Amino acid sequence: MASSNAVAFCFFLALLLPASLAQLSENFYDKTCPTLPNIVRAAVKKAIDSDVRAGAKLIRLHFHDCFVNGCDGSVLLVDAPGIISELNSPGNQGIQGLEIVDAIKADVERSCPGVVSCADILAQASKDSVNLQGGPSWRVLHGRRDSKIANKTGADANLASPFETLVQLKAKFAAVGLGTTDLVALSGAHTFGRSRCRFFSHRFSNFNNTGSPDPSLDPNYRQVLEGVCSAGPDTRANFDPTTPDVFDKNYYTNLKVGKGLLQSDQELFSTPGADTIAIVDSFAAREGTFFKEFRHSMMNMGNIKPLTGSSGEIRRNCARVNAAGMGGEGHDVM
Repeated sequence: MASSNAVAFCFFLALLLPASLAQLSENFYDKTCPTLPNIVRAAVKKAIDSDVRAGAKLIRLHFHDCFVNGCDGSVLLVDAPGIISELNSPGNQGIQGLEIVDAIKADVERSCPGVVSCADILAQASKDSVNLQGGPSWRVLHGRRDSKIANKTGADANLASPFETLVQLKAKFAAVGLGTTDLVALSGAHTFGRSRCRFFSHRFSNFNNTGSPDPSLDPNYRQVLEGVCSAGPDTRANFDPTTPDVFDKNYYTNLKVGKGLLQSDQELFSTPGADTIAIVDSFAAREGTFFKEFRHSMMNMGNIKPLTGSSGEIRRNCARVNAAGMGGEGHDVM
């Protein structure tokens, strides 16, 4: 009797799980590519050793993938007959790291040909990017498959912009099932990496046609940034002026003193009466709190509408859909 009750309870819990969570699994590649975590971690470490910005590049690709049609690797597709690449979207202009993904994919294919999706590689590489640069680790669920289409229109509409208000940012996160805590936690990925001056120089003067600089931007920090950006709009500045290459809580301590680089960053703390202020305060006070919520939010984001089962394919080349007859059925444990 107890056994039948337990089975019924597990079935009830399964009904409560989102379909994506029920189909993704931490053990998905245990039999078909058991060395996947080691392969990806080694490749990410190699990339970071040669380019300290590699981790930030990889996690940005994962973010921009998941916010358009879900986590399906569509951001990696280049222009081809019948495909208008999401890379052409304004939100993806200047995005980098595609060659790092190609290198990781090549390493994975050598050991496990035709088995691991590009979408799963982005999810796994994002975790390693954060962890190798001082941040937390988390369980990466696998089983995503790769899209055969891109959605530039979706990228145009759905990707968050550095020029947006808190209301606009919340709306875009809500559209993919993410909440306010997810917004604040995932924005913390800006604790490492760089941004081009063209995305924040509008804060220096005549902000929102006021004739004055953005009042939420610390004046001394503004002067430093103006000096950096005097070299041109494509010059890059550190997101975090204190520990630019370490994944830590300093993104939030920076926001509290007016040193968020992008308007969209500073909106989290400087929007009057916003419920995000208390979350920023809690993350700035305790790094463990930030890390805990970041792990949870990364798992939430990684589970946005993945293709599973027989949907999509397992791309052999992350930049292009498989040619007819190439295969790509991959591994399905469900």
